[in-house]
Amino acid sequence: MASKTESTLRNMVLALLIVALVSATSLGYIYELTKGPIEQAKLAKKLAAIQQVVPEFTNNPNADMYKVPSDVEGDTLEMYPAYNNDKLVGTAIKTFSDKGFSKRIYLMVGLLPDGSIKNIQVLEHAETPGLGDKMSKTKSDWSEQFNGKNPTDFSLKVTKDGGKVNAITAATISSRAYADAVERAYKTFMEHGKK
Repeated sequence: MASKTESTLRNMVLALLIVALVSATSLGYIYELTKGPIEQAKLAKKLAAIQQVVPEFTNNPNADMYKVPSDVEGDTLEMYPAYNNDKLVGTAIKTFSDKGFSKRIYLMVGLLPDGSIKNIQVLEHAETPGLGDKMSKTKSDWSEQFNGKNPTDFSLKVTKDGGKVNAITAATISSRAYADAVERAYKTFMEHGKK
């Protein structure tokens, strides 16, 4: 009777190993199969965001991208300079904030050479649907209040904190994170980004 139990245990372990091996192989194959298209989709989203946040350009901002250190140790911001006939017309900056309600948010902020905000696009976030996700242009026009403003005279803090940013109703944390990411882009641009 003991040998039958050993045999059954051995068979179960062997069956589990086979299932695990087949599952791991399948997952690895699917990952490799989808990795390229996922990267292409992310690149397309980034390039579309660059086009939306800076004036018309004649160069390839993605090819001219350079990184500069951020105020968060170990992190960098990606700078995408936009030139029109060799004249800098704007810079798209991939920036972030860790002050969001859920996790880090990523924005593409377009700044003109004088530091004025041309436009902003949300690249990635996990804010609460129906509240914090209103930072996205597809959900509301809340982010339009930043366009055309220069942070030298437009304080990038929500009004509750003494600034000029009207917070999203019931989503002050998300609004603070958005403003924080924009301010990080502006300060980095003024210090390192005027190329």
